[in-house]
Amino acid sequence: MRKIFLLLAALAILPAHAAPGFDSWLAEFRAEAAAAGITEATLDAALSGVAPAERVVALDRGQPEFLQTFSDYLGRRVTPQRVEQGRSQLQAHAALLDAVEQRYGVPKSVLVAFWGLETHYGKVKGSLNIPASLATLAYDGRRSRFFRSQLLDALHIIDAGHVSAADMTGSWAGAMGHMQFMPSTFRAHAVDADGDGRIDLWQSLPDAMHSAANYLKRAGWRTGEPVAVQVRLPDGFEWRSARISNRQPVAAWAAQGVVPAAGGALPAAAGRAAIVLPQGWQGPAFMVYDNFDVVMDWNRSLNYALAVAQLAQQLAGGDGLVGVGGAGVLSTAQLTTLQQALNELGFDAGTPDGMLGPRTQTAIRHYQVMHKLPVDGYPAPGVLAHVEQTHAAAAAAGKLTSAPTFSDAAQP
Repeated sequence: MRKIFLLLAALAILPAHAAPGFDSWLAEFRAEAAAAGITEATLDAALSGVAPAERVVALDRGQPEFLQTFSDYLGRRVTPQRVEQGRSQLQAHAALLDAVEQRYGVPKSVLVAFWGLETHYGKVKGSLNIPASLATLAYDGRRSRFFRSQLLDALHIIDAGHVSAADMTGSWAGAMGHMQFMPSTFRAHAVDADGDGRIDLWQSLPDAMHSAANYLKRAGWRTGEPVAVQVRLPDGFEWRSARISNRQPVAAWAAQGVVPAAGGALPAAAGRAAIVLPQGWQGPAFMVYDNFDVVMDWNRSLNYALAVAQLAQQLAGGDGLVGVGGAGVLSTAQLTTLQQALNELGFDAGTPDGMLGPRTQTAIRHYQVMHKLPVDGYPAPGVLAHVEQTHAAAAAAGKLTSAPTFSDAAQP
C-alpha cells in the first residue's frame, strides 16, 4: 500500500509537460479540427509546440481556502476608485456608449459596470495564450468536453481572420478581450461594430461594447427595468420566502411591506421579482428583477450579479448600499463538514465539496425549518454550530451510521 501511495504522489508532482499521452491526444484533436474545416495553417499556428501548461492546471484545480462574504466581495470590487474611473470612462466614450444604449436598450452604466468588473476597464485582459490554455484544459480531463469545444471555437475564430493565434490571449480558462468572452460566446454574439471586416475584442472598444450589449439583449434584457434594488423588509417577514426562485409581482411584495432601502417606491416591472439575502437574514436584502437573470446568464455568481447592479447604480450617480453587514462566512473545509453532517442527519446537501450550491442551500433551509431557525439558507457559523450540536446528540443516541470530525474544521 505504501508503494502505491508513493507512486501516486510521484505522479501528482510530475510537471504538466511530462503528462503521458498528450501528443497522441493532440494529434487526434487536430484530425477532428481539420474535419471540422480548420485549415492546416491555423492548426500549425495555434497548436505547434503546444504542451500542457502547469500554471493553467494549477489554477483550474485550485480552490480557495476561505469563501468570501458578500460584503467582502463587494468591498473589493466596487471601490471608490473603480467608481471614479468608471465615471471617467462614461465621459470619455460617451458617443460610443450612447449609440450602443440606443441600439440595444442596455444602459451604458451597466455595460461599463461589466467592463470594470471583468477587466478593470481594459487594463487587465489576461496574457495567457488561449489555444495553449484550452488545449491544456481539454486534455486535463476535469471538464475536457467543455474545453475541447471551446478550443475548436477558438480555432474557428483564428481561421476566420479575427485574430492571430499569437495575439489570442486572455485568462487561464479561455476568457478574452475587454469583456472576457469565451470562444463560444464570441462566435454566437460578437459584433464587427467598427466595420473593418473582423471582430477585435482586444483592441476595438466599439466591437467589445456592441458585442456585450448584443449578448445581453439576446439573453433577454428588458429595457427600462432595473437589475436589483436594495430593500428594507418589514418586521415579521417570512424569511423562507426570500429565495431567487420565489417570484412574485412587485405589487405583491410592496403589499407585504417591502420598500426600497433608500426610500421612495419600488420600481415597477413587467415581470416578477424575488428577494435575495446574499449574507443571510442579518445582512442586506435585495429585490431582483428579470434583468438580474440576464446578468446571471453572463456569470452564475449571485455576488457578481449584485456587484454589477451596485456598480452600475453608482456609475449612474446613485448611492452605495445602506448598511452592509450580516453573518460571517465558513471556510471551504467548514462548509464541507457542514454538508457531510447535514447528509448524515437526513438533509440532502449533495456531495460534500465545500461549494455552496442550490442543493446545499435547500438542505440548510430544511434544517432551519425543522429547528425553527430563521430560514435563509445561508451557511453562517451559527448554523454550523447548531448542526454540530444536533449531530452530536444524534450520534450519542445511535441514530447515525457514521460521524464526521467536528474539531478544527468546525471552528468559525
